[in-house]
Amino acid sequence: MRESAPAEAPSTPTGRPLRKVARVVLLDPSERILLLHGHEPGDPADDWWFTPGGGLEGDETREQAALRELREETGITEVQLGPVLWRRVCSFPFAGRRWEQDEWYYLARTTQTATAAEGLTELERRSVAGARWWTCRELTEAHETVYPTRLAELLRRLLDEGPPDRPEILDTEIV
Repeated sequence: MRESAPAEAPSTPTGRPLRKVARVVLLDPSERILLLHGHEPGDPADDWWFTPGGGLEGDETREQAALRELREETGITEVQLGPVLWRRVCSFPFAGRRWEQDEWYYLARTTQTATAAEGLTELERRSVAGARWWTCRELTEAHETVYPTRLAELLRRLLDEGPPDRPEILDTEIV
């Protein structure tokens, strides 16, 4: 499976290129999704949940980045990587700077449910508090902040209808 490049790479309103990011919608055999619990470094009360993933390194593909980030952030290596489900552009403050990203969300499945974040960067060690498997119902009823903000709805549709024929473009999120 190879990514197809868009005709024009998205850019920020300032014209700067967006950071290319691969994220993983990881499902276990019970259809639970794995989310990481993050917070602003130095302020654990400013927290949220998010899918594993991160920026591309060197000349790696998004697929390679998705698998590498999953391994580094969760220790999970027994993964069947599927298609790109969603794409979104987002902009958010974190660790004293603004991050502007072009995110591709890959479907992945695993039977490996134990996690061990052994490959975190120094910044991730200061800002990732752990991981948790969520049912769709738990995610729908959650009062915590979750990104992308429509994740419960998107997951429900994925579980009910299967992956889309082509990636769905999500609304731009600016936090």
